[in-house]
Amino acid sequence: MKKLALSALILTMSLSVFTGCGSKAASGAGIAKMGMGHITSIASSKDLGVDKDGKEVLPTGQVDTIIVAAAFDKDGKVVKVTIDNAQTKVDYNKDLSLKADIKAEGKTKVELGDNYGMIKASSIKKEWYQQIAELEKWMVGKTVEEIKGMKVVKKDDAHPSVPDVAELKSSVTVSVEGYIAGLEEAYKNAIEVKGAEKIGLGHKISTASSKALGTDKDGKEVLPTAQVDTVMATTAFDKDGKVVATVIDNAQTKVNFGKDGKVTSDKKEAPKTKVELGDGYGMIKASSIKKEWYQQIAELQKYMAGKKVDEIKGMKVVKKDDAHPAVPDVAELKSSVTVSVQDYIAAVEEGAQKAK
Repeated sequence: MKKLALSALILTMSLSVFTGCGSKAASGAGIAKMGMGHITSIASSKDLGVDKDGKEVLPTGQVDTIIVAAAFDKDGKVVKVTIDNAQTKVDYNKDLSLKADIKAEGKTKVELGDNYGMIKASSIKKEWYQQIAELEKWMVGKTVEEIKGMKVVKKDDAHPSVPDVAELKSSVTVSVEGYIAGLEEAYKNAIEVKGAEKIGLGHKISTASSKALGTDKDGKEVLPTAQVDTVMATTAFDKDGKVVATVIDNAQTKVNFGKDGKVTSDKKEAPKTKVELGDGYGMIKASSIKKEWYQQIAELQKYMAGKKVDEIKGMKVVKKDDAHPAVPDVAELKSSVTVSVQDYIAAVEEGAQKAK
């Protein structure tokens, strides 16, 4: 009887230990690092002209920005991952006036959901957001090297790397090379975090700075420019919803056109974000505090750490001018941040709403 009672006690204790471990794993235990990766391309932009069938093609500046937010454990295995793709177009008329509504906020493929329209041409009848969710699930528990080693097959020139593994054959037919590259960059740029339970990705997309063919107030010619500003933030939150750490960047991507409606930007070049440009961005020349954009955003990130989103949203700001409607007006940031912060705060807020 004593032996039976002892065995029962040991079994109960063992079960409680495993149950405790399981609840920790489910709540995000194991997150040691988090990072953000992004890949931007303007290769799909179009010149004014005609297609192979003689049909007129109007000019389009297209900016594709893949964004990957990821959390990793101490062994470099993916704990959580969120992938999205901002495929943003600025369309022009034949006379190079703007056809697009540049006041409308851009949406990513995940945000478009069923309206993206991939399902119509999908052999597996799955939308983009459904396919990317399956890819994310497959990545969890693997290292970046294991993920890069995924067996793939070339379907056609537009789909050079379609998964050729049993777990994904019936659920993912998109080409995955850009998403894997984004994850690899997230790992390379990852920062250490302690106490993180969830990771969230947020973004704000604007084409408002795009220009049509015309003249400025001094009568100088202005050539068409499709400008897409993609603000992105990957944020780690603790069990109380406080920011553990956040990584913010801005892909300010321009597609330039000539008077003939032809793209003059190098479509093969991979545009850089403001952080990647570093000192090359050139803000310091006009900065009253002599700090570059990446330096200012690093100070804003530090300020956000340890605060809840509502506290961050409650930051006192001041309007400097129409281009700077929300400049920090708090003691901690007055001497270090002069950029307008409304979009960066909005991206962190969205990250909190979508955190997993």
